[in-house]
Amino acid sequence: MKLMVMGNGRHGKDTFCEESGIDYVSSSRFAAEPIVFPALASTYGYRNVDECYEDRANHRADWHELIKEYNTPDKARLAREIFSKYDIYCGIRCKHEFLAAKEAGLFDLAIWVDAGDRLPNESPDSITVRPDHADIVIENNGSLAEFEAKVRRVTRALN
Repeated sequence: MKLMVMGNGRHGKDTFCEESGIDYVSSSRFAAEPIVFPALASTYGYRNVDECYEDRANHRADWHELIKEYNTPDKARLAREIFSKYDIYCGIRCKHEFLAAKEAGLFDLAIWVDAGDRLPNESPDSITVRPDHADIVIENNGSLAEFEAKVRRVTRALN
């Protein structure tokens, strides 16, 4: 089963993926070396890919635009590359890329992780995919233990 896990920054997408035990990659990690680091290294003085990746929260709009350019004209390009190696694509941000991946049949289920009661949502200049694009929404507004229990229940249901 191929899963698309999405949501605002820091809302628990990676925690969902880690707790699921399913082979995954963060789209930011996957895109950092071939796409983002070469474009932003000189602008922000990054010495290596890890520095670039760790600073991504400060430049989400830049990352969004660079990945959008990479996916032009094939909006499903990055999704196709990720799903060829992993079962979960964690962190898609662009509505058009999501819809292209869905149309191409690249994933079976889209999951939105939402911590909106305790964390802010992002600006539309860095994320255009929304909760209504997902098949299911998992709330992450309680404790870590509560969220991990939800992830385990969802994962069991999918198996």
